[in-house]
Amino acid sequence: MNGPYASFAYSRTPSTQKAFTDRCSQCAAVSWGLTDEGKYYCTSCHNVTDRSEEVVSTAVIPNTKINSISRGLRQRSKHEKGWDWYVCEGFQCILYHQAEALETLGVSPELKNEVLHSFWKRYLQKSKQAYCKNPVRTSGRKAKVLEDNLQSSDWASDLELLSDTTCPLESGAEFQSDPQTPKPFPVTKGSPKSAASVCSGSVDGVEYSERKEKGLVKMTVPRTLALCYLSLLWQRETITLSDLLRFVEEDRIPYINAFKLFPEEMKVYGRDKGIFVVESWPDYEDIYKNMIEVAIFLDLPRFPDITEDCYLHPNTLCMKYLLEVNLPDEMNTLTCQVVKLTGIGEVDFLTFDPIAKMKRTVKYDVQAVAVIVVVLKLLFLLDDKLEWSYSDLAEAYNEEHREDTPQFDFRKWYQVMKKTFDEKRRKWEEARARYAWKTKRPLYRSHIDKSVAYKRREMVENLQRQFSALVGSAPVVEKQAPSSFQFNWTEEGTDSPCFHGHSLQTLLITKGQSLITKNPLYWLSTQKFCKSYCKHVTTYEESNFSLSYQFILNIFSFLLRIKASALHEEVSLLEKKLFEKKYNESRKSLRSKKVRRQ
Repeated sequence: MNGPYASFAYSRTPSTQKAFTDRCSQCAAVSWGLTDEGKYYCTSCHNVTDRSEEVVSTAVIPNTKINSISRGLRQRSKHEKGWDWYVCEGFQCILYHQAEALETLGVSPELKNEVLHSFWKRYLQKSKQAYCKNPVRTSGRKAKVLEDNLQSSDWASDLELLSDTTCPLESGAEFQSDPQTPKPFPVTKGSPKSAASVCSGSVDGVEYSERKEKGLVKMTVPRTLALCYLSLLWQRETITLSDLLRFVEEDRIPYINAFKLFPEEMKVYGRDKGIFVVESWPDYEDIYKNMIEVAIFLDLPRFPDITEDCYLHPNTLCMKYLLEVNLPDEMNTLTCQVVKLTGIGEVDFLTFDPIAKMKRTVKYDVQAVAVIVVVLKLLFLLDDKLEWSYSDLAEAYNEEHREDTPQFDFRKWYQVMKKTFDEKRRKWEEARARYAWKTKRPLYRSHIDKSVAYKRREMVENLQRQFSALVGSAPVVEKQAPSSFQFNWTEEGTDSPCFHGHSLQTLLITKGQSLITKNPLYWLSTQKFCKSYCKHVTTYEESNFSLSYQFILNIFSFLLRIKASALHEEVSLLEKKLFEKKYNESRKSLRSKKVRRQ
């Protein structure tokens, strides 16, 4: 290598360069250099060989020189080109590690051993990749190899599926498990990589990429998250979809470059890159859509009921998000009333049933946040006027009654939240900008390009080390423990005061045995919904709404990793249920205006 970057990639030259006179296997040249690891590389085509320079330490035996060239300490693997493996085995490996990560986050082990495994077996059967009489393969031998691999998996026990449809396994073919020597997933150790699949590392990578059948839902890396969320929903775990995606961002659940978890013998190149490489963060709407598609494809039965004591019930989630955004605990009474009036807390409304004629899907976390937004509008109107006048009254009251329970001051809460939110968002954007998308395990188009890919990756790593030495080592940021909350609120008298114990009494009026809001006004987020054939239910233009409303949407959309327009849509749908009479009156007025014009 010539030029200014030669010293970065290779830091020394061979002292016995003339002793190694073999021709390069790529270009037939005899011109060798040494890498930092002591391996010989061709200076003409940059092909890195397995031959290395054997050095005897002169610190122990003085006046000694290199006297021989050997193959080095590493022996060539008999499976240099990899083992036979299938695309579904790669996804099985990813699912296994995702389930392991969820278990470390506190999820019940039954999710991995029973629910997710049963869903995965069902998918393999429905997609005709395994556990069926005529699996989709190029030959009977390959089908038998895959069947044996999946049945020998340590991530499995022979479980019944969730409906009357069962997997036609051979008698006595049960999944064996060895707790002392756990394996992430099976691989075919007996057969080296065949020459039939030169365009992909997997046996069926090309066929899988080109497979297009009506009604088939092909597995992808985003759909592995959809399967995980279906399992979480079935188990009614305390992890929402937004939490799942946040844990992916925090690198607690494998997703980006998940193929690096494959064993070294599973070569990933060619068509495999388009199957297993993900170059973007998971999107809430995309994963949610994939979850529904996978559930329908698997023909799953009705999920366990979401009752009031479940974490996914809106009453529970509303309390959780009230604590998250530092709002008063008393608001939970109002959110429970909104849930009751709209009927979104009913079991039949909340329970997911993929095979029902009238399929109803619920975004549990988004729906709970929408309830809080509606309650804030009921209390403060959020028109950039009333909330500030109420803040003046609360500030004056707190000055006169310092020993009493403080009244909630919207202006003070806004100032605290804006400062904390801006700092949190800045750190989040910086973390995304610094994220290393490239993995240490390089990808290449074919096995022929392997040496070039590894050499380029080695050069990049050397450059990074050199520049890091020049700039100085960056401070190591200690990874925090996983938490369901993104904000941490402390007591009064600190930079982040806590508003949980503040009162709303000055905003409420007692009427009989019930409390009603002092504010009698309310404005609807959407006056007219789009037609049913439109892709979106409502439209959201920031300039048409108050700054307070925009601020509330931006905070919650950041917490859930969704777009503000998606939250606005959920708020509009909730208002349509809460103010159904008001919507009907507006419809009648619009119709009467049209009649008058005619």
